[in-house]
Amino acid sequence: CKALAHLDVGENDFGDEGASRLAGGARLGECNALTHLDLHGNAIGGSGAGGLADVLVRCKALAHLGLSGNRVGAEGASRLAGALEECKALAHLDVGENDFGDEGASRLAGGARLGECNALTHLDLHGNAIGGSGAGGLADVLVRCKA
Repeated sequence: CKALAHLDVGENDFGDEGASRLAGGARLGECNALTHLDLHGNAIGGSGAGGLADVLVRCKALAHLGLSGNRVGAEGASRLAGALEECKALAHLDVGENDFGDEGASRLAGGARLGECNALTHLDLHGNAIGGSGAGGLADVLVRCKA
């Protein structure tokens, strides 16, 4: 899949197993041209997000990641954070409706070093039950955004 640039498989029912199998079986990490990956509405939880994170670190051209409407939670946010730090071209990150809460928002913002994401222009965190402490953690990081 070295020439694949756009993959949209939203609104299916992959769950954790399907997300991990797609990431590994399709060798997404070898898709050097992949710029757009949309997995919204697939019931992906923390372990599925971890499977994706394992390959996202190698997707250097990825500019758009859509994971809205899944069940990533705080655990998945933490696992994604490290991978997203390596996605230097990431401009659009949609992780709305994933039940992160304060803990997940703080882990994602701090662990992914969102303040250092030079290309990030769109961040969607709607519907994640983020309260005051999560918002404060996001604000502390986002004021350092270079984009």
